[in-house]
Order: sequence, then structure tokens, then C-alpha cells
Amino acid sequence: MAFAHRGLTRWATSVRTWPLWELPHWLAAFIVLVVAAHAALIGFALSSLSIRPHDLLVFGVLLACAAATVEMRRKQGDSAGVNNDIYGVWELAIAILLPPAYALVAPILPVALIQWRVRRSVTYRRVYTASSIGLPFGAASVTFHLLAGPISGIAPGSALRDLAWLAAVLASGLVKTILNKVLIMTAIKGSDPSAPVISELFGPEALYNELAELCIGTLLTFGVAGNIFLAPVALPVLVLLQRSLNHAQLLSESRTDPKTGLLNARTWEREATAEVARAVRARVALAVAVLDIDWFKMINDTYGHLFGDEVLKEIAHSLPGVLREYDSAGRFGGEEFVVLLPYTRAVDAFRIADRIRDHISGLSLRAPDGQAVQVTVSVGVAALDAGSRRELGELLSAADAAMYRAKRDGRNQVQMISTTRGLSAVGARSASDGDVFGGAPAKPSAWDVLPRGKSRTAGDPDEVPARV
Repeated sequence: MAFAHRGLTRWATSVRTWPLWELPHWLAAFIVLVVAAHAALIGFALSSLSIRPHDLLVFGVLLACAAATVEMRRKQGDSAGVNNDIYGVWELAIAILLPPAYALVAPILPVALIQWRVRRSVTYRRVYTASSIGLPFGAASVTFHLLAGPISGIAPGSALRDLAWLAAVLASGLVKTILNKVLIMTAIKGSDPSAPVISELFGPEALYNELAELCIGTLLTFGVAGNIFLAPVALPVLVLLQRSLNHAQLLSESRTDPKTGLLNARTWEREATAEVARAVRARVALAVAVLDIDWFKMINDTYGHLFGDEVLKEIAHSLPGVLREYDSAGRFGGEEFVVLLPYTRAVDAFRIADRIRDHISGLSLRAPDGQAVQVTVSVGVAALDAGSRRELGELLSAADAAMYRAKRDGRNQVQMISTTRGLSAVGARSASDGDVFGGAPAKPSAWDVLPRGKSRTAGDPDEVPARV
């Protein structure tokens, strides 16, 4: 008894250290509820299942094909976050051709193989992934079997029966897709509210992949319904589809900065160049902002580069929450970020930049030793007023110069450059400064705000003395 008590105590202690409990309480409870519901439904479905040799054969062949697909993907790896895969093709056939119990169990083996053979992840995430796939496919199976009753009354071999059967399969696939996306979206947004879930789950590429998987799954199901041994023949086709999905994912990753998830410098500059040219042609306002983290070298030296990376990620993740849908943020290099603000007048650009600055200064960051760390940014803004003819390089140079002045004047502030009368330096600390707010335009040129003896490439802006 004492031995069993000690074992139970150790198990309870290990449970309390699970990473699951680090999530928000409601999200942890939601994950536990989903997994428990999946397990309970598996138990209930298996208890009432009538096992037939043919069903076991179909299940075994399709599950073996799913395992082979995982093994083929092993060399390609599995990146963190939302991944596009084609395992659902096999699981859809299982959901349609077999009782719901098989559909509930089917995702467990592929997910376990991914954890073991492809890439290890936190255990609770893999378990939740299996449940977030199993429950939707179970619902799809129930949907199809409910629709199959009326279909069975239609004359066999008729075109109407075939059409009804196809509509039932597609409806079941739609039920699976909706439920699966709801479960995934809830988990991702709950753990990271700033995550771009809409673009990842409902973007054109994601929806096209879902449609392709559904169509191929439907064709596979039709084929397997007539001859189960056609399933291995579909493997090369699915491998080709997987490669096309990976190609699209690689293209997406080539556009983003791996550390922050924002657009990388090359992609942001290319898209911003086109946007500036469009604004000049249409004679509409536009602005760019350059953000530089204050005392970032000191943060790295004091708390380590890993914490410095966390600072970069936190700032990057906070930007979408304070920007508009059509604004574009990117990492320009080091501790510097850039923001493109289309259709934005100078006065509005300043307000947006100051909102960004204020939001970042309020971030709750803790160093590895538990110490609270406040991070601030200095922001330079350059505005292209309607009717001005400027290029992106000029706007970036002007915003960069304004950012230097913000550094020199005390940091944690916004300085602005306007193009109402050329790229001229305009103080943005009060509404009475410069022609942005209706006053007289400032006299010095944009480059006059740079510290004497310093060029843009002369090192970290935080190394510039406060007084020149």
C-alpha cells in the first residue's frame, strides 16, 4: 500500500508539471474536455461495434496507406504551427466506408507516427491534434450514415443514386472541415491571440488545399468502395499532392522572417515599393514608419540573446493587434522593424505610430530570472502626402532620420518627417510642431536631423550620444 501511495504521489506531482497547465485556465479546460470527449466517444462506439472481417480489412489497408504516407513525409520534416497534409484522404474513406468507431480511432496512429518518426512536439498538443481530427471525422461518419438511409431507397445503379451518394460524401467532408477548423482556431487563438489564424486557416491557399483533399478523398472513396486494393495505387498521387502543398508552404516561408513571423526585409520592400508607386499614381496619402528597440544591446548583454529573441517575437506578435488589416509590418534587420501605412495622412500616421509605441511600452515581459523588463521603441515616421512624388528609398531614409532624432531626444517617442513641402524634419511631440499639424514647415532637410559624424550604417542607433 505504501509503495502504491508513493507511486500515486509521484504521478500526481508529474501531472502538475505538465506544460498544459501553463495555458490560460479556460483553454486548458477546453483541451481536456475535447480529449475526454474523444476518448469517451471511442469507448462508447467500440462497445457497440459489430466487428466484421471485411471492415477490418478495409481499415487495415487504409491505415497502412496512411502510415506509409507519414513515412514518405519523414524526409521532408514537419514544421511547427499549422501544417498542410493529406492524411485526411485516407481518414475520409474510413469515415464513409466504415462505422463511426473506425473514424474516431483512425487519426491516432498517423499522429503517433508523426510524433515518433517525423518531429517531436509537446505531448498534449499531439493528443489534442488527434482529438481535433478524430472528432470531426467521427461527425463526418455519423453524417454520412444518417444520409445513407434515404439514399438506399433510390434504385441501385441509377444516376440519381450516384449523385445523391456524392452529395452525401461532400456534405460529410464539409462537416469535418468546419468542426476541425473550429477546434484548431480555438486552440491557436487561445494560446496566442495575435496569431494570424484567419490567413492560415481561411486564406485562398488553405481553402484550395482543403478542396483538393476533399476531391481526392472522394475519388479514393469511390475507388476503394469497389476494390480495396486500389488504395495503394493512389499513394504516388498523394505523394505528388503533398509535394505541391510543401512547395506552397516553402513559398510562404520564404516571404517571412523565421524569428518573428513578419515579412522579411526583401518581401516587405518589394511590396512596399509597389504600394508607394501606386500611391503616387493615384495621388493618395501613404506613410512608412521605422521602429528601433531602445537599448537592445544592453538587453542582450544583461539577459542573454535568447531573451533578446523573445523580445523580438513579442513585439512582432503585438504589431497586428494595433495595425489595420491593410497595413504591412516587416522585420528590417537586427532590432529594427518597418511598417507600411497605405491611405494614411501624416497626422493619422503619427497617431498610429504613437499607438504602436505606447502598446509596446506596456508589454509584460519577464527575464529568465523572473524580473520584469520594460521594453520601449523609438519610432520615425515619413508621410507621403497626396500629390507628392517620392520613392520608397526616400521615405525610408526620412523615417530613419526621424528615428535617429527620436533616439537623440530621449527615446521612447515618435518623430515625424512630412512631404508636404519636401522631405523636411517635423517634430511630432506636440500638435503645434511642423506642417503636419498645420503650422509652419520646418526648415532643415531630412538629413540635418542625423547626428553629426554618424551615417546610417555607422552602428547601432543606441550608440549615438544623447547630445551632439
